[in-house]
Amino acid sequence: MSKKTFIRAVEYWLPDATDSLLEFGGGFYGDAKRLQASSETLCFGRGEGLPGQAWDSGHPVMLINLQLPLFRRAPAALAHGLTSAVALPSFKGEQLCAVTVLFCGDDQDHAGAIELWHNDPTENVDLTLLEGYYGSTGDTFEFLSRNTSFRAGTGLPGRAWGSQAPVFMPDLGRGSGFLRTDSALKVGINRGFAVPCSSADGNHYVLAFLSALATPIARQVNVWAPDALQSHLEHSFGFSEVEGSALATNPGKLTFEGNRVGQVFSTGVPRLDDQTLLMPVGHLGQVMAVLGLTL
Repeated sequence: MSKKTFIRAVEYWLPDATDSLLEFGGGFYGDAKRLQASSETLCFGRGEGLPGQAWDSGHPVMLINLQLPLFRRAPAALAHGLTSAVALPSFKGEQLCAVTVLFCGDDQDHAGAIELWHNDPTENVDLTLLEGYYGSTGDTFEFLSRNTSFRAGTGLPGRAWGSQAPVFMPDLGRGSGFLRTDSALKVGINRGFAVPCSSADGNHYVLAFLSALATPIARQVNVWAPDALQSHLEHSFGFSEVEGSALATNPGKLTFEGNRVGQVFSTGVPRLDDQTLLMPVGHLGQVMAVLGLTL
């Protein structure tokens, strides 16, 4: 029997031809059929709903409680045990390409955390927690996280910020560079994954996933990024946490056109193939890599 993943459902929204509405682009919802049915016919204006808030603000938006009126599809989401969501806009320059939404869920047997870190360069030099969902991990780890900050290159969020690239820590034990090790291990969190987020407001954002053995982030995660010469895309790294989920790597080089990963990198628009979401990873208004999440 496969483990439940911390990310339970994904979807993305695209600007319409008039750039005045977000329309449904695609989604994978697993068992959340009510959420799927209520999503496929929706559209959002600027500031409307979770996707519209991310569009209007120009940066990622996290909801740690999927309740009305902030989340219009609350009854459907809660019926399927979805507890939090984050909307990630992708930009090329100041132009919105898409808004990707990741839905997470946990219970007493499935622990995990999702964090959104933020830096305003006009105010300080640290990343601080903008919002976080900690589920059943306990109050101590949440309190520590909300009172921790990171410089570029330090800790999991700081490494993703400093490198402007996804960072994976497979073991958050001592010596890993994870600054909250003792508290994380006490609540069963053992892996971490962080990605920089695209924004149009001049600030810096990093999304971090923290997972326990019983609750992998996703069935598998893959990352593709340009090589040092910016001549092609290569498979940077990947990991698979669920039995029977073979890691699908791409040997050789990928061009920036003519393949699915290259199209996502070039356009900033996500793609969904069966249970795998390919989404752009950005920094400010530039696409830096492509993240593949298989649920």
